[in-house]
Amino acid sequence: MDEKNWHLIKLFRVASTFRVTLDSMAEENRSLDIWPEIEKAEKENRRELVLQGSAVDKKIQSSGGLHARLYSLSLLNYLEISQCPSLHEIHENIRHLSHLQSLILCRNKLTAVPKSIGDLKAIKVLDLSVNQLQALPEEICALSELNTLNVSCNSITALPDGLSKCVKLASINVSKNALSRLPDDLWCSNLELLSTIIASENAIEELSSEVHNLPALKVLDLSSNKLQELPSELADCPKLKETNFKGNKLKDKRLEKMVNGCQTKSVLDYLRAGGRGKGKGKQQDGEVSEKLDCGRNISKKKGGAKQKGKKEAEDVDELNWMVVRVLHVSKAPTAVTVKVSAGVKDVRPYIVCCIVKGMNLRQGNALKRFLVAQTKLHDEICAKRTTATIATHDLGLLKVPLLYDARPRDTLKIVPLGRKEMRAAELLELLQQEADELRKQKKRQNVSGLHKYLQLLDGKDLYPCLVDAEDHVVSFPPITNSERTKIKRSTQELFLEVTSSTSLQICKDVMDALIIKMAELNKLTFDVKEDVGSDEETDVISDHPAEDPASPELTVVQVKVVDVDGNLKVVYPSKTDLMSDVSNLTVIR
Repeated sequence: MDEKNWHLIKLFRVASTFRVTLDSMAEENRSLDIWPEIEKAEKENRRELVLQGSAVDKKIQSSGGLHARLYSLSLLNYLEISQCPSLHEIHENIRHLSHLQSLILCRNKLTAVPKSIGDLKAIKVLDLSVNQLQALPEEICALSELNTLNVSCNSITALPDGLSKCVKLASINVSKNALSRLPDDLWCSNLELLSTIIASENAIEELSSEVHNLPALKVLDLSSNKLQELPSELADCPKLKETNFKGNKLKDKRLEKMVNGCQTKSVLDYLRAGGRGKGKGKQQDGEVSEKLDCGRNISKKKGGAKQKGKKEAEDVDELNWMVVRVLHVSKAPTAVTVKVSAGVKDVRPYIVCCIVKGMNLRQGNALKRFLVAQTKLHDEICAKRTTATIATHDLGLLKVPLLYDARPRDTLKIVPLGRKEMRAAELLELLQQEADELRKQKKRQNVSGLHKYLQLLDGKDLYPCLVDAEDHVVSFPPITNSERTKIKRSTQELFLEVTSSTSLQICKDVMDALIIKMAELNKLTFDVKEDVGSDEETDVISDHPAEDPASPELTVVQVKVVDVDGNLKVVYPSKTDLMSDVSNLTVIR
Protein backbone atom coordinates (compact mmCIF):
# COMPACT_ATOMS: atom_id res chain seq x y z
CA MET A 1 0.00 0.00 0.00
CA ASP A 2 1.47 3.34 -1.03
CA GLU A 3 1.71 6.29 1.32
CA LYS A 4 -1.10 8.21 -0.38
CA ASN A 5 -3.64 5.41 0.09
CA TRP A 6 -2.53 4.93 3.68
CA HIS A 7 -3.29 8.61 4.44
CA LEU A 8 -6.69 8.34 2.77
CA ILE A 9 -7.60 5.32 4.89
CA LYS A 10 -6.45 7.14 8.03
CA LEU A 11 -8.55 10.22 7.19
CA PHE A 12 -11.58 8.00 6.52
CA ARG A 13 -11.20 6.35 9.93
CA VAL A 14 -10.91 9.73 11.66
CA ALA A 15 -14.01 11.03 9.86
CA SER A 16 -15.95 7.91 10.76
CA THR A 17 -14.96 8.23 14.38
CA PHE A 18 -15.93 11.93 14.39
CA ARG A 19 -19.32 11.13 12.86
CA VAL A 20 -19.97 8.45 15.46
CA THR A 21 -19.03 10.94 18.19
CA LEU A 22 -21.40 13.56 16.77
CA ASP A 23 -24.17 10.99 16.49
CA SER A 24 -23.60 10.00 20.11
CA MET A 25 -23.64 13.62 21.24
CA ALA A 26 -26.83 14.26 19.28
CA GLU A 27 -28.44 11.23 20.86
CA GLU A 28 -27.28 12.36 24.30
CA ASN A 29 -28.67 15.85 23.71
CA ARG A 30 -32.00 14.37 22.68
CA SER A 31 -32.08 12.40 25.94
CA LEU A 32 -31.04 15.48 27.86
CA ASP A 33 -33.52 17.97 26.44
CA ILE A 34 -33.35 21.23 28.29
CA TRP A 35 -35.65 21.29 31.28
CA PRO A 36 -38.56 23.74 30.84
CA GLU A 37 -37.73 25.44 34.18
CA ILE A 38 -34.18 26.15 32.97
CA GLU A 39 -35.35 27.21 29.52
CA LYS A 40 -37.83 29.66 31.07
CA ALA A 41 -35.14 31.09 33.34
CA GLU A 42 -32.89 31.61 30.29
CA LYS A 43 -35.53 33.32 28.17
CA GLU A 44 -36.76 35.60 30.96
CA ASN A 45 -33.29 36.37 32.36
CA ARG A 46 -34.59 35.33 35.75
CA ARG A 47 -32.66 36.00 38.95
CA GLU A 48 -34.38 33.23 40.91
CA LEU A 49 -34.85 29.51 40.21
CA VAL A 50 -36.46 26.84 42.40
CA LEU A 51 -36.18 23.15 41.45
CA GLN A 52 -38.01 21.05 43.99
CA GLY A 53 -39.91 17.83 44.54
CA SER A 54 -40.65 14.54 42.84
CA ALA A 55 -41.03 15.89 39.29
CA VAL A 56 -37.54 17.41 39.37
CA ASP A 57 -36.17 14.32 41.09
CA LYS A 58 -37.36 12.13 38.20
CA LYS A 59 -35.52 14.39 35.74
CA ILE A 60 -32.34 14.17 37.80
CA GLN A 61 -32.68 10.39 37.91
CA SER A 62 -33.20 10.03 34.16
CA SER A 63 -30.46 12.55 33.29
CA GLY A 64 -27.92 11.21 35.74
CA GLY A 65 -27.72 14.57 37.49
CA LEU A 66 -28.61 18.22 37.00
CA HIS A 67 -28.88 19.52 33.44
CA ALA A 68 -25.61 21.12 32.29
CA ARG A 69 -27.42 24.26 31.10
CA LEU A 70 -28.24 25.08 34.71
CA TYR A 71 -24.67 26.20 35.25
CA SER A 72 -24.93 28.76 32.44
CA LEU A 73 -27.61 30.81 34.21
CA SER A 74 -25.07 33.39 35.28
CA LEU A 75 -27.69 36.01 36.25
CA LEU A 76 -29.12 33.91 39.07
CA ASN A 77 -28.81 35.31 42.57
CA TYR A 78 -31.15 32.77 44.22
CA LEU A 79 -30.99 29.03 43.45
CA GLU A 80 -32.86 26.36 45.36
CA ILE A 81 -32.68 22.63 44.60
CA SER A 82 -34.40 20.63 47.33
CA GLN A 83 -36.27 17.42 48.13
CA CYS A 84 -34.50 15.48 45.37
CA PRO A 85 -33.15 12.18 46.78
CA SER A 86 -31.55 11.31 43.42
CA LEU A 87 -29.23 14.32 43.65
CA HIS A 88 -25.87 13.08 44.96
CA GLU A 89 -23.45 15.71 43.65
CA ILE A 90 -23.10 19.24 42.35
CA HIS A 91 -20.80 19.82 39.38
CA GLU A 92 -17.67 21.98 39.64
CA ASN A 93 -19.29 24.30 37.09
CA ILE A 94 -21.34 25.79 39.90
CA ARG A 95 -18.49 28.33 39.95
CA HIS A 96 -20.00 29.99 36.87
CA LEU A 97 -23.00 31.20 38.89
CA SER A 98 -20.93 34.07 40.19
CA HIS A 99 -23.89 36.30 41.11
CA LEU A 100 -25.46 33.80 43.50
CA GLN A 101 -26.34 35.29 46.87
CA SER A 102 -28.48 32.40 48.16
CA LEU A 103 -27.78 28.74 47.43
CA ILE A 104 -30.29 26.33 48.96
CA LEU A 105 -29.44 22.64 48.49
CA CYS A 106 -31.40 21.09 51.35
CA ARG A 107 -33.16 17.72 51.67
CA ASN A 108 -31.26 15.95 48.93
CA LYS A 109 -28.66 13.18 49.23
CA LEU A 110 -25.49 15.10 48.50
CA THR A 111 -22.37 13.24 49.58
CA ALA A 112 -19.88 15.99 48.77
CA VAL A 113 -19.63 19.70 48.01
CA PRO A 114 -17.31 20.81 45.15
CA LYS A 115 -14.29 22.90 46.04
CA SER A 116 -15.37 25.41 43.40
CA ILE A 117 -18.05 26.61 45.80
CA GLY A 118 -15.32 28.84 47.19
CA ASP A 119 -15.50 30.84 43.93
CA LEU A 120 -19.03 32.05 44.71
CA LYS A 121 -17.81 35.24 46.34
CA ALA A 122 -21.26 36.85 46.52
CA ILE A 123 -22.88 34.05 48.54
CA LYS A 124 -24.68 35.28 51.66
CA VAL A 125 -26.90 32.26 52.45
CA LEU A 126 -25.72 28.67 52.08
CA ASP A 127 -28.08 25.87 53.10
CA LEU A 128 -26.78 22.29 52.80
CA SER A 129 -29.02 20.81 55.48
CA VAL A 130 -30.52 17.30 55.43
CA ASN A 131 -28.05 15.62 53.10
CA GLN A 132 -25.41 12.91 53.53
CA LEU A 133 -22.31 15.06 53.85
CA GLN A 134 -19.42 13.84 55.98
CA ALA A 135 -17.15 16.84 55.43
CA LEU A 136 -17.11 20.38 54.09
CA PRO A 137 -14.40 21.74 51.76
CA GLU A 138 -12.01 24.28 53.25
CA GLU A 139 -12.93 26.56 50.36
CA ILE A 140 -16.15 27.46 52.18
CA CYS A 141 -14.00 29.62 54.44
CA ALA A 142 -13.26 31.84 51.42
CA LEU A 143 -16.88 33.03 51.29
CA SER A 144 -16.25 36.48 52.74
CA GLU A 145 -19.87 37.65 52.26
CA LEU A 146 -21.40 34.58 53.94
CA ASN A 147 -24.04 35.56 56.47
CA THR A 148 -25.95 32.31 57.12
CA LEU A 149 -24.58 28.76 57.04
CA ASN A 150 -26.87 25.77 57.63
CA VAL A 151 -25.36 22.28 57.43
CA SER A 152 -27.66 20.61 59.95
CA CYS A 153 -28.85 17.00 59.63
CA ASN A 154 -25.78 15.54 57.97
CA SER A 155 -22.96 13.26 59.17
CA ILE A 156 -20.19 15.85 59.36
CA THR A 157 -17.42 14.88 61.78
CA ALA A 158 -15.41 18.11 61.72
CA LEU A 159 -15.82 21.69 60.52
CA PRO A 160 -13.02 23.23 58.46
CA ASP A 161 -10.58 25.55 60.18
CA GLY A 162 -10.71 29.11 58.91
CA LEU A 163 -14.34 30.04 59.51
CA SER A 164 -13.07 33.23 61.14
CA LYS A 165 -12.37 34.47 57.59
CA CYS A 166 -16.14 34.63 57.05
CA VAL A 167 -16.22 37.94 58.88
CA LYS A 168 -19.88 38.65 58.02
CA LEU A 169 -21.14 35.34 59.40
CA ALA A 170 -24.18 35.97 61.62
CA SER A 171 -25.78 32.53 61.97
CA ILE A 172 -24.43 28.98 61.84
CA ASN A 173 -26.46 25.79 62.29
CA VAL A 174 -24.52 22.52 62.58
CA SER A 175 -27.09 20.58 64.60
CA LYS A 176 -27.67 16.83 64.16
CA ASN A 177 -24.20 15.92 62.92
CA ALA A 178 -21.32 13.89 64.37
CA LEU A 179 -19.12 16.73 65.67
CA SER A 180 -16.96 16.09 68.71
CA ARG A 181 -15.67 19.66 68.85
CA LEU A 182 -16.17 23.09 67.35
CA PRO A 183 -13.15 24.72 65.65
CA ASP A 184 -11.09 27.06 67.81
CA ASP A 185 -11.39 29.99 65.44
CA LEU A 186 -15.19 29.93 65.69
CA TRP A 187 -14.67 31.90 68.90
CA CYS A 188 -12.49 34.51 67.21
CA SER A 189 -13.24 38.17 67.82
CA ASN A 190 -13.16 38.70 64.03
CA LEU A 191 -16.66 37.23 63.97
CA GLU A 192 -18.15 40.37 65.42
CA LEU A 193 -21.55 39.78 63.76
CA LEU A 194 -22.01 36.15 64.82
CA SER A 195 -25.24 36.14 66.83
CA THR A 196 -26.57 32.57 66.54
CA ILE A 197 -24.81 29.22 67.00
CA ILE A 198 -26.98 26.08 66.82
CA ALA A 199 -24.96 22.92 67.47
CA SER A 200 -27.45 20.63 69.20
CA GLU A 201 -27.51 16.83 68.90
CA ASN A 202 -23.81 16.24 68.27
CA ALA A 203 -21.11 14.71 70.46
CA ILE A 204 -19.38 17.95 71.47
CA GLU A 205 -17.39 17.50 74.68
CA GLU A 206 -16.29 21.05 75.48
CA LEU A 207 -17.45 24.64 75.15
CA SER A 208 -14.46 26.91 74.74
CA SER A 209 -13.80 29.53 77.41
CA GLU A 210 -13.09 31.88 74.49
CA VAL A 211 -16.82 32.12 73.81
CA HIS A 212 -16.81 35.56 75.43
CA ASN A 213 -14.88 36.86 72.38
CA LEU A 214 -18.12 36.93 70.38
CA PRO A 215 -19.58 40.39 71.09
CA ALA A 216 -22.85 39.85 69.18
CA LEU A 217 -23.71 36.33 70.40
CA LYS A 218 -27.41 36.19 71.34
CA VAL A 219 -28.40 32.53 70.86
CA LEU A 220 -26.29 29.49 71.79
CA ASP A 221 -27.78 25.99 71.53
CA LEU A 222 -25.56 23.05 72.55
CA SER A 223 -28.34 20.80 73.80
CA SER A 224 -28.00 17.01 73.62
CA ASN A 225 -24.20 16.86 73.47
CA LYS A 226 -21.54 15.47 75.80
CA LEU A 227 -20.68 18.59 77.77
CA GLN A 228 -19.63 18.08 81.37
CA GLU A 229 -18.88 21.68 82.28
CA LEU A 230 -19.88 25.18 81.22
CA PRO A 231 -17.19 27.87 81.32
CA SER A 232 -17.84 30.79 83.63
CA GLU A 233 -16.72 33.07 80.77
CA LEU A 234 -20.07 32.35 79.12
CA ALA A 235 -21.54 34.89 81.53
CA ASP A 236 -19.29 37.55 79.99
CA CYS A 237 -21.05 37.46 76.59
CA PRO A 238 -22.63 40.93 76.64
CA LYS A 239 -25.68 40.20 74.43
CA LEU A 240 -26.38 36.55 75.20
CA LYS A 241 -30.15 36.19 75.70
CA GLU A 242 -30.96 32.55 74.92
CA THR A 243 -29.04 29.39 75.78
CA ASN A 244 -29.93 25.71 75.62
CA PHE A 245 -27.77 23.09 77.29
CA LYS A 246 -30.48 20.52 77.96
CA GLY A 247 -29.54 16.87 77.55
CA ASN A 248 -25.93 17.28 78.75
CA LYS A 249 -24.76 15.38 81.82
CA LEU A 250 -23.03 18.16 83.72
CA LYS A 251 -20.83 17.47 86.72
CA ASP A 252 -22.51 20.28 88.63
CA LYS A 253 -25.93 18.68 89.20
CA ARG A 254 -27.48 21.89 90.43
CA LEU A 255 -26.39 23.63 87.24
CA GLU A 256 -27.78 20.69 85.25
CA LYS A 257 -31.16 21.21 86.87
CA MET A 258 -31.00 24.91 86.15
CA VAL A 259 -30.21 24.53 82.43
CA ASN A 260 -33.14 22.12 82.14
CA GLY A 261 -35.68 24.43 83.66
CA CYS A 262 -34.52 28.00 84.22
CA GLN A 263 -34.24 31.10 82.12
CA THR A 264 -30.91 32.03 80.59
CA LYS A 265 -30.36 34.97 82.93
CA SER A 266 -30.46 32.75 85.98
CA VAL A 267 -27.99 30.30 84.45
CA LEU A 268 -25.61 33.14 83.56
CA ASP A 269 -25.93 34.61 87.07
CA TYR A 270 -24.94 31.24 88.49
CA LEU A 271 -21.93 30.98 86.16
CA ARG A 272 -20.98 34.58 86.89
CA ALA A 273 -20.79 33.60 90.52
CA GLY A 274 -18.46 30.83 89.47
CA GLY A 275 -20.88 28.06 90.38
CA ARG A 276 -21.62 27.63 94.07
CA GLY A 277 -20.11 31.06 94.76
CA LYS A 278 -16.57 30.63 93.44
CA GLY A 279 -16.65 34.01 91.70
CA LYS A 280 -14.84 33.17 88.46
CA GLY A 281 -16.70 35.40 86.04
CA LYS A 282 -16.34 39.13 85.56
CA GLN A 283 -18.04 41.15 88.28
CA GLN A 284 -20.17 44.15 87.55
CA ASP A 285 -19.85 47.19 89.85
CA GLY A 286 -17.85 45.02 92.27
CA GLU A 287 -20.82 42.81 93.03
CA VAL A 288 -21.90 39.40 91.79
CA SER A 289 -25.57 38.83 91.13
CA GLU A 290 -27.08 36.45 93.63
CA LYS A 291 -30.41 35.89 91.93
CA LEU A 292 -30.25 32.17 91.26
CA ASP A 293 -33.90 31.26 91.52
CA CYS A 294 -34.88 31.29 87.80
CA GLY A 295 -36.63 34.65 87.71
CA ARG A 296 -38.14 35.17 91.18
CA ASN A 297 -35.23 37.36 92.31
CA ILE A 298 -34.95 35.86 95.81
CA SER A 299 -31.76 37.28 97.31
CA LYS A 300 -29.46 35.30 99.59
CA LYS A 301 -29.53 36.11 103.28
CA LYS A 302 -26.27 36.78 105.03
CA GLY A 303 -26.38 34.03 107.67
CA GLY A 304 -27.00 30.28 107.73
CA ALA A 305 -25.04 29.15 104.67
CA LYS A 306 -26.23 25.57 104.93
CA GLN A 307 -29.91 26.53 105.14
CA LYS A 308 -29.46 28.98 102.25
CA GLY A 309 -28.11 26.25 99.98
CA LYS A 310 -30.97 23.95 100.87
CA LYS A 311 -33.57 26.69 100.29
CA GLU A 312 -32.10 27.59 96.89
CA ALA A 313 -32.07 23.95 95.81
CA GLU A 314 -35.73 23.65 96.79
CA ASP A 315 -36.54 26.80 94.80
CA VAL A 316 -34.82 25.36 91.72
CA ASP A 317 -36.65 22.03 92.09
CA GLU A 318 -39.98 23.82 92.42
CA LEU A 319 -39.36 26.00 89.40
CA ASN A 320 -38.20 23.04 87.33
CA TRP A 321 -41.41 21.09 87.95
CA MET A 322 -43.59 20.57 84.86
CA VAL A 323 -46.38 18.02 84.53
CA VAL A 324 -48.19 16.79 81.44
CA ARG A 325 -51.10 14.44 82.07
CA VAL A 326 -52.31 12.24 79.21
CA LEU A 327 -56.05 11.58 79.05
CA HIS A 328 -56.78 8.44 77.02
CA VAL A 329 -59.47 8.65 74.41
CA SER A 330 -61.45 5.90 76.13
CA LYS A 331 -61.73 8.14 79.21
CA ALA A 332 -62.61 11.33 77.33
CA PRO A 333 -66.31 12.20 77.66
CA THR A 334 -66.47 13.64 74.11
CA ALA A 335 -63.72 12.07 72.05
CA VAL A 336 -62.66 13.86 68.85
CA THR A 337 -61.91 11.79 65.76
CA VAL A 338 -60.28 12.84 62.49
CA LYS A 339 -61.21 10.86 59.38
CA VAL A 340 -58.69 10.76 56.53
CA SER A 341 -59.84 10.54 52.92
CA ALA A 342 -57.99 8.39 50.38
CA GLY A 343 -57.15 11.47 48.29
CA VAL A 344 -54.48 12.79 50.64
CA LYS A 345 -52.20 9.81 50.00
CA ASP A 346 -50.45 11.47 47.06
CA VAL A 347 -50.66 15.02 48.43
CA ARG A 348 -49.78 15.23 52.13
CA PRO A 349 -50.57 11.85 53.71
CA TYR A 350 -49.49 12.20 57.35
CA ILE A 351 -51.37 13.88 60.19
CA VAL A 352 -51.44 13.64 64.00
CA CYS A 353 -53.71 15.61 66.32
CA CYS A 354 -54.42 16.08 70.01
CA ILE A 355 -56.22 18.37 72.44
CA VAL A 356 -54.45 20.39 75.13
CA LYS A 357 -56.24 21.71 78.20
CA GLY A 358 -54.85 23.98 80.91
CA MET A 359 -52.82 26.32 78.67
CA ASN A 360 -53.08 29.82 80.13
CA LEU A 361 -53.01 32.38 77.29
CA ARG A 362 -54.83 35.12 79.24
CA GLN A 363 -51.97 36.67 81.18
CA GLY A 364 -49.51 39.27 79.92
CA ASN A 365 -47.56 38.16 76.87
CA ALA A 366 -48.48 34.47 77.16
CA LEU A 367 -50.24 34.34 73.79
CA LYS A 368 -47.43 36.22 72.06
CA ARG A 369 -44.81 33.88 73.57
CA PHE A 370 -46.78 30.87 72.33
CA LEU A 371 -47.06 32.21 68.77
CA VAL A 372 -43.36 33.11 68.70
CA ALA A 373 -42.48 29.60 69.91
CA GLN A 374 -44.64 28.07 67.16
CA THR A 375 -42.84 30.18 64.54
CA LYS A 376 -39.48 29.08 65.91
CA LEU A 377 -40.51 25.41 65.72
CA HIS A 378 -41.58 25.99 62.11
CA ASP A 379 -38.16 27.44 61.30
CA GLU A 380 -36.14 24.78 63.11
CA ILE A 381 -37.59 21.28 63.60
CA CYS A 382 -40.05 21.80 60.70
CA ALA A 383 -37.21 23.06 58.44
CA LYS A 384 -39.09 26.18 57.27
CA ARG A 385 -42.30 24.11 56.93
CA THR A 386 -40.72 21.81 54.33
CA THR A 387 -40.88 18.73 56.59
CA ALA A 388 -43.99 19.48 58.64
CA THR A 389 -46.50 22.22 59.47
CA ILE A 390 -48.16 23.05 62.79
CA ALA A 391 -51.72 24.37 63.08
CA THR A 392 -53.42 25.43 66.31
CA HIS A 393 -57.17 25.93 66.75
CA ASP A 394 -59.60 27.02 69.44
CA LEU A 395 -61.38 23.73 70.21
CA GLY A 396 -64.49 25.62 71.27
CA LEU A 397 -64.83 26.98 67.72
CA LEU A 398 -64.37 23.63 65.96
CA LYS A 399 -67.38 21.70 64.71
CA VAL A 400 -66.54 18.00 65.02
CA PRO A 401 -66.09 15.39 63.59
CA LEU A 402 -63.25 16.48 61.33
CA LEU A 403 -62.18 15.32 57.86
CA TYR A 404 -58.63 15.50 56.50
CA ASP A 405 -59.23 15.78 52.77
CA ALA A 406 -57.66 16.71 49.41
CA ARG A 407 -59.62 19.07 47.17
CA PRO A 408 -59.13 20.85 43.82
CA ARG A 409 -57.62 24.31 44.10
CA ASP A 410 -60.63 25.93 42.40
CA THR A 411 -63.20 24.44 44.80
CA LEU A 412 -61.30 24.59 48.09
CA LYS A 413 -62.48 27.67 50.00
CA ILE A 414 -61.06 29.07 53.24
CA VAL A 415 -61.17 32.22 55.37
CA PRO A 416 -57.40 32.77 55.72
CA LEU A 417 -56.02 34.44 58.83
CA GLY A 418 -56.70 38.16 58.55
CA ARG A 419 -58.50 37.91 55.16
CA LYS A 420 -61.95 37.35 53.68
CA GLU A 421 -63.12 33.99 52.33
CA MET A 422 -61.59 32.99 49.01
CA ARG A 423 -60.71 29.97 46.92
CA ALA A 424 -57.28 28.41 47.36
CA ALA A 425 -56.35 29.35 43.80
CA GLU A 426 -57.23 33.00 44.50
CA LEU A 427 -55.26 32.98 47.75
CA LEU A 428 -52.13 31.58 46.12
CA GLU A 429 -52.42 34.06 43.26
CA LEU A 430 -52.81 36.92 45.74
CA LEU A 431 -49.84 35.76 47.80
CA GLN A 432 -47.75 35.46 44.65
CA GLN A 433 -48.65 39.01 43.64
CA GLU A 434 -47.68 40.24 47.10
CA ALA A 435 -44.41 38.33 46.85
CA ASP A 436 -43.61 39.90 43.47
CA GLU A 437 -44.43 43.36 44.79
CA LEU A 438 -42.20 42.79 47.81
CA ARG A 439 -39.38 41.77 45.52
CA LYS A 440 -39.71 45.01 43.59
CA GLN A 441 -39.87 47.15 46.73
CA LYS A 442 -36.89 45.56 48.43
CA LYS A 443 -35.00 44.70 45.23
CA ARG A 444 -34.39 41.12 46.25
CA GLN A 445 -35.36 37.69 45.01
CA ASN A 446 -36.08 35.72 48.17
CA VAL A 447 -39.04 36.73 50.33
CA SER A 448 -40.21 36.04 53.85
CA GLY A 449 -43.47 35.03 55.45
CA LEU A 450 -46.07 32.80 53.83
CA HIS A 451 -44.76 33.52 50.34
CA LYS A 452 -41.78 31.19 50.76
CA TYR A 453 -44.15 28.23 51.15
CA LEU A 454 -46.00 28.77 47.86
CA GLN A 455 -43.56 26.55 45.97
CA LEU A 456 -44.41 23.59 48.21
CA LEU A 457 -47.69 23.19 46.31
CA ASP A 458 -46.24 23.53 42.80
CA GLY A 459 -47.49 20.82 40.48
CA LYS A 460 -50.27 19.66 42.83
CA ASP A 461 -53.74 19.12 41.37
CA LEU A 462 -55.26 18.64 44.83
CA TYR A 463 -54.57 20.61 47.99
CA PRO A 464 -54.69 19.20 51.55
CA CYS A 465 -57.19 20.64 54.00
CA LEU A 466 -58.83 19.95 57.36
CA VAL A 467 -62.61 20.31 57.18
CA ASP A 468 -65.13 20.59 60.03
CA ALA A 469 -68.59 19.04 60.34
CA GLU A 470 -70.16 22.01 58.52
CA ASP A 471 -67.76 21.59 55.59
CA HIS A 472 -65.75 24.69 56.52
CA VAL A 473 -62.03 24.43 55.77
CA VAL A 474 -60.24 25.24 59.02
CA SER A 475 -56.68 24.46 57.88
CA PHE A 476 -54.85 24.63 54.54
CA PRO A 477 -51.35 23.22 55.18
CA PRO A 478 -48.67 24.33 54.69
CA ILE A 479 -50.08 27.79 53.85
CA THR A 480 -52.48 29.02 56.52
CA ASN A 481 -55.16 28.34 59.14
CA SER A 482 -58.71 29.65 59.12
CA GLU A 483 -59.81 32.81 60.85
CA ARG A 484 -62.84 30.82 62.03
CA THR A 485 -60.84 28.82 64.61
CA LYS A 486 -58.11 31.33 65.43
CA ILE A 487 -56.81 31.09 69.00
CA LYS A 488 -57.16 34.13 71.28
CA ARG A 489 -56.42 35.05 74.88
CA SER A 490 -59.82 33.64 75.80
CA THR A 491 -59.01 30.21 74.30
CA GLN A 492 -59.17 27.59 77.05
CA GLU A 493 -58.76 24.36 75.06
CA LEU A 494 -56.54 23.98 72.01
CA PHE A 495 -56.78 21.53 69.13
CA LEU A 496 -53.28 20.86 67.77
CA GLU A 497 -52.61 19.52 64.28
CA VAL A 498 -49.30 18.55 62.63
CA THR A 499 -49.18 17.46 58.98
CA SER A 500 -46.32 16.28 56.78
CA SER A 501 -45.60 14.97 53.32
CA THR A 502 -42.47 13.22 54.62
CA SER A 503 -43.30 10.76 57.41
CA LEU A 504 -45.62 10.03 60.32
CA GLN A 505 -42.69 9.99 62.75
CA ILE A 506 -41.79 13.57 61.86
CA CYS A 507 -45.37 14.57 62.74
CA LYS A 508 -45.00 12.88 66.13
CA ASP A 509 -41.57 14.40 66.80
CA VAL A 510 -42.87 17.89 66.02
CA MET A 511 -45.94 17.37 68.21
CA ASP A 512 -43.72 16.14 71.08
CA ALA A 513 -41.57 19.28 70.76
CA LEU A 514 -44.64 21.52 70.63
CA ILE A 515 -46.21 20.06 73.77
CA ILE A 516 -42.94 20.20 75.72
CA LYS A 517 -42.53 23.85 74.71
CA MET A 518 -46.13 24.56 75.79
CA ALA A 519 -45.40 22.99 79.19
CA GLU A 520 -42.34 25.25 79.57
CA LEU A 521 -44.27 28.36 78.57
CA ASN A 522 -47.20 27.52 80.82
CA LYS A 523 -44.82 27.10 83.76
CA LEU A 524 -43.24 30.46 82.98
CA THR A 525 -46.64 32.17 82.80
CA PHE A 526 -47.65 30.57 86.10
CA ASP A 527 -44.46 31.77 87.83
CA VAL A 528 -44.37 35.31 86.43
CA LYS A 529 -47.99 36.18 87.39
CA GLU A 530 -48.55 38.84 84.75
CA ASP A 531 -51.72 40.92 84.52
CA VAL A 532 -54.64 39.42 82.67
CA GLY A 533 -55.03 40.82 79.15
CA SER A 534 -58.02 40.98 76.81
CA ASP A 535 -58.77 39.99 73.25
CA GLU A 536 -58.31 42.94 70.91
CA GLU A 537 -61.47 42.00 69.03
CA THR A 538 -63.81 41.94 72.03
CA ASP A 539 -61.96 43.66 74.88
CA VAL A 540 -63.33 40.95 77.15
CA ILE A 541 -62.01 37.61 78.20
CA SER A 542 -65.24 35.64 77.89
CA ASP A 543 -68.77 35.58 79.24
CA HIS A 544 -67.56 33.28 82.00
CA PRO A 545 -63.95 34.22 82.79
CA ALA A 546 -61.77 31.32 83.84
CA GLU A 547 -60.21 31.41 87.26
CA ASP A 548 -56.45 31.62 87.60
CA PRO A 549 -55.07 28.08 87.35
CA ALA A 550 -53.94 26.44 90.58
CA SER A 551 -51.00 24.82 88.79
CA PRO A 552 -49.27 24.93 85.37
CA GLU A 553 -50.20 21.31 84.67
CA LEU A 554 -51.32 20.53 81.13
CA THR A 555 -53.72 17.78 80.11
CA VAL A 556 -53.25 16.23 76.67
CA VAL A 557 -56.30 14.40 75.34
CA GLN A 558 -55.74 11.70 72.75
CA VAL A 559 -57.21 12.12 69.26
CA LYS A 560 -57.75 9.20 66.91
CA VAL A 561 -57.05 9.42 63.19
CA VAL A 562 -58.98 6.83 61.16
CA ASP A 563 -59.50 5.97 57.49
CA VAL A 564 -62.83 6.30 55.67
CA ASP A 565 -63.88 2.85 56.92
CA GLY A 566 -63.15 3.75 60.54
CA ASN A 567 -59.95 1.69 60.80
CA LEU A 568 -57.40 3.23 63.17
CA LYS A 569 -54.40 4.84 61.48
CA VAL A 570 -52.78 6.59 64.46
CA VAL A 571 -53.61 7.84 67.93
CA TYR A 572 -51.61 10.56 69.63
CA PRO A 573 -50.13 10.54 72.17
CA SER A 574 -49.54 6.78 72.29
CA LYS A 575 -47.42 4.97 74.89
CA THR A 576 -44.29 5.58 72.83
CA ASP A 577 -44.91 9.33 72.38
CA LEU A 578 -43.77 12.11 74.72
CA MET A 579 -40.85 9.94 75.84
CA SER A 580 -38.82 13.05 76.57
CA ASP A 581 -35.45 13.01 78.31
CA VAL A 582 -36.18 16.46 79.79
CA SER A 583 -35.36 15.84 83.44
CA ASN A 584 -37.84 18.37 84.82
CA LEU A 585 -40.86 17.06 82.89
CA THR A 586 -43.20 14.44 84.32
CA VAL A 587 -45.65 12.72 81.96
CA ILE A 588 -48.52 10.99 83.77
CA ARG A 589 -50.28 8.37 81.64
